[in-house]
Amino acid sequence: MTSSLSVGLCFHREFPSRAVVEQARGAEAAGFDEFWLIEDCFFTSGPALAAAALVATESIRVGVGIMPAVARNAAMTAMEIATLCGLAPGRFHAGLGHGMPEWMAQIGEAVASPVTVLEETIVAVRRLLRGERVTVAGRYVSLDDVALAAPPAPVPLVSAGVRGPKSLAMAGRSADGVVLADFCSPTYVAATRAILADNGGGPEQRVTVFASMAVDRDGDLMRRIMAPVAAGPFAAGFASITSLEFYDEVAARAASSGWIAALETMPAHWWSQVGAIGTPDDAAAYLDSMAAAGTDSVALFPNPDAPLDDAGSFARDVLPLVR
Repeated sequence: MTSSLSVGLCFHREFPSRAVVEQARGAEAAGFDEFWLIEDCFFTSGPALAAAALVATESIRVGVGIMPAVARNAAMTAMEIATLCGLAPGRFHAGLGHGMPEWMAQIGEAVASPVTVLEETIVAVRRLLRGERVTVAGRYVSLDDVALAAPPAPVPLVSAGVRGPKSLAMAGRSADGVVLADFCSPTYVAATRAILADNGGGPEQRVTVFASMAVDRDGDLMRRIMAPVAAGPFAAGFASITSLEFYDEVAARAASSGWIAALETMPAHWWSQVGAIGTPDDAAAYLDSMAAAGTDSVALFPNPDAPLDDAGSFARDVLPLVR
């Protein structure tokens, strides 16, 4: 039983901004613990959506994943986070990341060292949120006697949305936690925990995982539906996926039949290592395995065609199995 695991719902980046109020309220009413907004170029603004979600709800925690560090000045980022915390103290969780390289190049913000700029930004933002007066002249972040007029209380979490070992090591030194994605496996979470610990992080650092949700009594149907969705990330070979014990076997099948066919024939219990996919019991098994590996929170992407229906079904059929 994963009673300590926080289970959240994600707001797809393609959704129109006007849908955020209904979905945030729906997630809260269904019993989810968290509601995460996705900020990707060039869709919708994470902080703006978060403000609407915080004002529209009473208790659910709201996060933004992931704001690119170079898209905003560190002081302005801290000011935005503090403002959101003022709307609902104790309910906001900020995620900062590198940003996709091609998108950062499009907006004229490509940098030579994405790890350095993210670390400098996270360190400066966290100091400002703690109420410090900050002067710093880094490689990318420069602040001269900057302090927030209204630092938030309590101080919010600032997590790093990162993937590779160098970035995870940076998060261990500098952030309150990490946000992981891309069909993340329990094995990868355990490895992430080890990297955080080796770089000064402790058990209090929060590990949040974004994952897919596709649950129905007909588990085989759900797995067939998800095979084309998972094919791209599996083919890309992200570390969060290649850490799966069975990845090499699936890749060998894909070499002859293609990734979609290889995933369609993947055993059901393998699917329960990559997402809340299959039957309610399969989804509960995934959440159990993630909690056992050291995950604090799993935020799920519902069916984009019927997100509230999907959330309601999950809350009814799966949440009781893990609480």
